[in-house]
Amino acid sequence: MKTALLAGATGLIGSQLLPLLLASDRYTKVIVVGRKAVPTIHPKLVQVVTELDKLDEVRLKLIADDVYCCLGTTMKQAGSKEAFFKVDFLYVVQLAALAASNFAAQFMVVSSMGADAESSIYYSRVKGEMEAAVRQTPFRAIHIFRPSLLLGERAQPRLGERLGAIVLRLVSPLLRGPLLKYRPVAGATVAAAMLHAAEDDGGGVRVHLSDELARD
Repeated sequence: MKTALLAGATGLIGSQLLPLLLASDRYTKVIVVGRKAVPTIHPKLVQVVTELDKLDEVRLKLIADDVYCCLGTTMKQAGSKEAFFKVDFLYVVQLAALAASNFAAQFMVVSSMGADAESSIYYSRVKGEMEAAVRQTPFRAIHIFRPSLLLGERAQPRLGERLGAIVLRLVSPLLRGPLLKYRPVAGATVAAAMLHAAEDDGGGVRVHLSDELARD
């Protein structure tokens, strides 16, 4: 029986993923790491509350087979490029390195549609650089998820996403063929795809594009 480690459990995808992990017969223990405890009580659940820049201090509490990284913010929420980089690149890469040193087998990470280390868009460039760094870690399997606009209720609503979701819902029926990847996707759909990917127990690096997530 296996142990899952989840970072970003209070976010849109992480909050949908946590109950799936707890309900899964695959795991006898689910470790959640973050700055705040989640309001969930479950016999499988172990919470490790710590600042994310101090993960190394709790390394031995984070031993797991499958690691799910749902960390992410926005430029507006972060307040600066430096703060955004810390959350979306530094913390993610540090978690991957720590998990690999603990001999985790699989790393599932949420990125973004358009992630490209050569992009002129800062957000997309950081996501691409994060992916490139994670690919260098020695896991048996790495799954990178690149969702389009995410649908679902967030603890901190994002006005831009809500407006974008309304527009995309109206035009979604017109998005066919190569445009399918631009359709909005529910956070719950991404969460389910992450668990399904881990259950495959495959190997190598796989990128899951937004239009594929509902089929994963």
